[in-house]
Amino acid sequence: MYQWDFGILWSYRWLFLNGLGVTVGFTVVIVVCGLLFGLLGAFGSLSRLRVLRLAALAFIEAFRCTPILVQLIWFYYALPILAGVEMTPITASALALSLYGGSFYSEIIRGGIVSIDRGQSEAGAALGMTPSQTMRRIVLPQAIKRMIPALMNQSIIQFKNTSLVSVLAVPDLVYQSQVAAHDSYRPLETYTAVAVAYAAILIPLTIIVRRGEKRLAVSE
Repeated sequence: MYQWDFGILWSYRWLFLNGLGVTVGFTVVIVVCGLLFGLLGAFGSLSRLRVLRLAALAFIEAFRCTPILVQLIWFYYALPILAGVEMTPITASALALSLYGGSFYSEIIRGGIVSIDRGQSEAGAALGMTPSQTMRRIVLPQAIKRMIPALMNQSIIQFKNTSLVSVLAVPDLVYQSQVAAHDSYRPLETYTAVAVAYAAILIPLTIIVRRGEKRLAVSE
């Protein structure tokens, strides 16, 4: 019978805390950058210019239809050879995860915009607004309200995806747990503690998102 001993993990507490700090900070970066890429992709896919629509579609489908782990490895090993630019593991991971998340954010934002009744845009035009003014003042404020739950859910997925950056030796929570597991010879306790840490962060966020969805549904 295996004898559990979580007490041994106390000596690695700073390792775990540093890893958790990297994970949280990394998540903030890839969510913000992902949203920016998502906005560009959404507006590109809705553009009247065929070239922009095709470019946006290529970006969205390329990143949505390939595994994120493959993208991480490709950005770190292949892109520097093709582009001639050296990248650190953190830079490669941030770029890959931001673009990956951006492809999903693009579809969420595009879906939110097209869900708004076309009469709203026509009303803006009737008031003498330009298309960009109509988008900023009328369409987007309504669309964002509908997008928030999906955007939050995707951001939660992005938080979980950060666990994959450990394959590039980014010192996140998973990577630091691997160090602790190899040093302590207690992988079961180590990875159980990591799972609990992720759950402790994600479960409250999930509850908040669900409550937000219900409030938005009632307000509509």
